[in-house]
Amino acid sequence: MGKHQARAEVSELMPAPSAVVFDVIHDYARRLEWDTLLSAAYIDDGAPEAGKGVITVCVGRVALGRIALRTVYVSFQRPHVAAVKMLNRPPFFATWAASIRHEDLTDGRSSVTYTFSFTSRPRFLAWLLEPIMLRVFRWETRKRLGSLRAYLQQRGPHNS
Repeated sequence: MGKHQARAEVSELMPAPSAVVFDVIHDYARRLEWDTLLSAAYIDDGAPEAGKGVITVCVGRVALGRIALRTVYVSFQRPHVAAVKMLNRPPFFATWAASIRHEDLTDGRSSVTYTFSFTSRPRFLAWLLEPIMLRVFRWETRKRLGSLRAYLQQRGPHNS
């Protein structure tokens, strides 16, 4: 049996250049100012800031079971792309990986594309769990990126 992964991609236009958006997303000291999914977010390995090889923890809201994903940055190419993969084994997740790609537009704005994939556990319930989890995380990702857009609009296009 092949290893099937649930996968989704969500894009949003941002009212700031890629470098500004990239820096705001990966600033864990300010993450909770805009991220609607999380109740906690922090760097977990003593590194001063996010970067390739840095380990972070993001804890979901109470409504989502406060599930904590401990991830490592496997790519960090400011201001174009960052990608993480899950290190721990929280309830319901066998694997998790995500990337955020940024592209500057000609008018000082940029686009952000968040792509994630995962496999659920226990595997024998994947047929039930993955469609539900995929729908929830796609909706949550749209909400998060909309909140990020509003946060950047409120702060102005060049305030990082």
